[in-house]
Amino acid sequence: MFDAIAARYDLLNHLLSAGIDRRWRRRAIRTLALTGRERVLDLCTGTGDLAIAARTARPPAARVVGVDFAAAMLRVGYEKLCRARLDDSIAFVRGDATRTPIATGSMDAVTIGFGIRNVENVAAACDEIRRVLKPAGRIAILEFGVPAAPLLRPTYLWYFNRIVPRIGRLASRHDGAYAYLPASVAAFGSADEFVTILRQRGFVDVAAVPLTFGIVSLYTGRKSG
Repeated sequence: MFDAIAARYDLLNHLLSAGIDRRWRRRAIRTLALTGRERVLDLCTGTGDLAIAARTARPPAARVVGVDFAAAMLRVGYEKLCRARLDDSIAFVRGDATRTPIATGSMDAVTIGFGIRNVENVAAACDEIRRVLKPAGRIAILEFGVPAAPLLRPTYLWYFNRIVPRIGRLASRHDGAYAYLPASVAAFGSADEFVTILRQRGFVDVAAVPLTFGIVSLYTGRKSG
């Protein structure tokens, strides 16, 4: 499915979020408090927007590795790296978020942008994140949510469940991909549930910050020890 929509994935992200997705990514990278020396792993990197945000921040990450299972998404991302002349400082690797080819304790930070809900075994992915992080290494994870405000919630759910799949189907020419989006968000669970998983897997100072009225949650924390 992700391979099938790779060519239009970025366009739809920006269109369906009215461009706010760029702001969410910048906010996530700011929480890492980069100094210019860090090595960052971007899991479920897709076409690499969050990896690029880490490398182009001020100050930037020194080196970024993006891992994703969808080869077509990585090809689109690599073309973006070449155009931006970032292919010497960002590497893309095809792989499983629960079994990455990354050395234990080698990363200063791990990011995920709207991909953790797509991992079949979320707890195993969190274990893998903890494995590759250095002691006190940071995490910044963006994921969709549902606004809690009584006036906004029904309007958002109508847009998310009815309009987003239709626009996505027309633009991506894929029947199932953008129907999958609201279904996967509903299946992922609440912010409190994911915070609990992170704490159980050995992360401390874990917080879930709602962005844009709760449409998105930014999960932050660090590896214990």
